[in-house]
Amino acid sequence: MRNILVTGGAGYIGSHACQALMKAGYTPVTIDNLSTGWRDAVKFGPFEWGDLRNKNDLDIVFEKYSPLAVMHFAALSQVGESVDYPAKYWHNNFLGSLNLFQACVEYGCERLIFSSTCATYGDHDNIVLTEASEQRPVNAYGSSKRAVEEMLQQISKSAGLKYTIFRYFNVAGADPEGNVGEFHQPETHLIPLILNAIDGKRDKITIFGSDYETPDGTCIRDYVHVCDLVDAHVLGLKLLENGGSNKVFNLGTGTGFSVREVIEHAGIVTNRHVPVFEGDRREGDCTKLVSGSELAQVELGWEPKRSSLKHMITDAWRWHQTGGYEK
Repeated sequence: MRNILVTGGAGYIGSHACQALMKAGYTPVTIDNLSTGWRDAVKFGPFEWGDLRNKNDLDIVFEKYSPLAVMHFAALSQVGESVDYPAKYWHNNFLGSLNLFQACVEYGCERLIFSSTCATYGDHDNIVLTEASEQRPVNAYGSSKRAVEEMLQQISKSAGLKYTIFRYFNVAGADPEGNVGEFHQPETHLIPLILNAIDGKRDKITIFGSDYETPDGTCIRDYVHVCDLVDAHVLGLKLLENGGSNKVFNLGTGTGFSVREVIEHAGIVTNRHVPVFEGDRREGDCTKLVSGSELAQVELGWEPKRSSLKHMITDAWRWHQTGGYEK
């Protein structure tokens, strides 16, 4: 069997990656402690409860499944929480990754795909970010991810571990077939928050600042469909299988959408009224943050086919109406 160990496979992106791997002919093996993930999201391969901070949990999974590669999604990822509780993020994200990389070396698993983030770049306002842009993270989430990147690069040099690193921008949407989707508690992402406001699960959606130097005064962000995102991960895996290694790729579209544009499209797609409150700016919000992803398109042949607002919101709304998961 062509087993791929998927850490955090019960989470939003990890569960979509498991589906993409299954469709590509692999067997995704999820390891997850379900602290933020959902057991019901594991539908495409075996599930093993485990915490990456516990070496014994990793030993059991590596010995049982002998994975030919690892896709590493497991991490805490809330920026605001990471500011309030930085030690929690360093302990979880860094220590868990260290144990995982050591297990890969110990058990001879030489291929690893790492889920990183544009938060490693920090505050670069109103420019197109490329893989060569300076990394200067400003919170424990971005800093811990940047440190894991560095650790992976150093272990690779000494132990021959081959890697592909993906730095994400704003991930949105859901599986068009409705098998898995985005479901956080509490929810912090813009599109599901808008959908919650549309169906009355929250009173309104707040626009944080409407006086930015953008066409409509609201912040602009780069959104990429989750299915496009995980397609890149399968391509990155195939790159490693074919002898390529040690590449870093941004994953975005290079086309930003403003907060007001996202809200307006949500109203059009759902044919519902969106209750909106215009609030003050939040400290630390950039005017515009978009990705240059030409490298992934050229070297991986990656094409973000579903990353229009219409596709992302339509798929998210379809999933939203299922009600999400239960523990």
